[in-house]
Amino acid sequence: MYKKVHIHDKRDNVAVALEDLKPGDKIKVNRNGAELEIEVKQEIPFGHKVALERIQRGGEVIKYGETIGVATEDIAEGEHVHIHNLRSLKYS
Repeated sequence: MYKKVHIHDKRDNVAVALEDLKPGDKIKVNRNGAELEIEVKQEIPFGHKVALERIQRGGEVIKYGETIGVATEDIAEGEHVHIHNLRSLKYS
C-alpha cells in the first residue's frame, strides 16, 4: 500500500507528506504523465517535504511550481527536505 503525498504543481521536485512516512515506505506520484514509485529513505513527518528526484547541492527546491530554496547538501530521491538541507529564499 502506498503512503499519501501531495504535489502542488507538475514542476515540483518535492511532495508534501499527508501522513508520517518511515524508511522503506513507498509513495507513488504522477509527474508530467509519468507514474513514479519512490521508496522513502528517512522518517518524514506529516506536512514535511520528500524529494521526488535527486537534488544536487546548490540545486533549486521547487514547490508550488516556484523555487522556494536551495539545497545546502546533496538530497537523494526519497529523502526528507527541510531546514537541515534547505536554505529558504524567503529569508535570504
